Amino acid sequence: MKFFIDTGNLAQIKEANDLGILDGVTTNPSLMAKEGIKGEEAIAKHYKTICEMVDGDISAEVLSTDFATIVEEGKKLAAIHPNIVVKVPMIKDGVKAIKWFTDNGIRTNCTLVFSAGQAILAAKAGASYVSPFVGRIDDSGWDGMQLIGQIRQIYDIQGFKTEILAASIRSALHIIQAAEMGADVCTCPLDSILGLLKHPLTDIGLAKFLEDAKKM
Repeated sequence: MKFFIDTGNLAQIKEANDLGILDGVTTNPSLMAKEGIKGEEAIAKHYKTICEMVDGDISAEVLSTDFATIVEEGKKLAAIHPNIVVKVPMIKDGVKAIKWFTDNGIRTNCTLVFSAGQAILAAKAGASYVSPFVGRIDDSGWDGMQLIGQIRQIYDIQGFKTEILAASIRSALHIIQAAEMGADVCTCPLDSILGLLKHPLTDIGLAKFLEDAKKM
């Protein structure tokens, strides 16, 4: 399973990348705004900086909801760097745009996916990635990880090549569960990635080793 970090913060991206386990980055307008990145030119420059930092796929989200404008915006994003993957919402015009991008050699990440039916449409349109929002599904009283497993089963049966990107990850446990369910990618905050390092027995064991080493 590939690890993407879900942020627009360059320091966090660098920290995750320095671990040697980072495969890509996802971000969105909300995360960009959180970093004070506003305006088309500034956003494009920020995406380019991220692409130069990380050797992997970088999802860049369109802000439009109609077919023609999604296509125009997506073309501009894709032109920023070869590693850009255009993130498109799961709406009718979004599916149409994903098909257009696929036919024209532009990779896409279909975002805001909350059902297996939506995931089937994204795969049929040729999306490179499909992003089910695990945490938000949990918030609504359903099981987000069950959806990951359902999509995995469908894609394997049907031979779809679209990669399942588990999004809206809230914890280290979510990452482990996504791996168990067969997600191809997990995109998460830095805290969730670092949470995988933690275990009380590791801390206890290390403290004992260091204490014993002083006696040598």
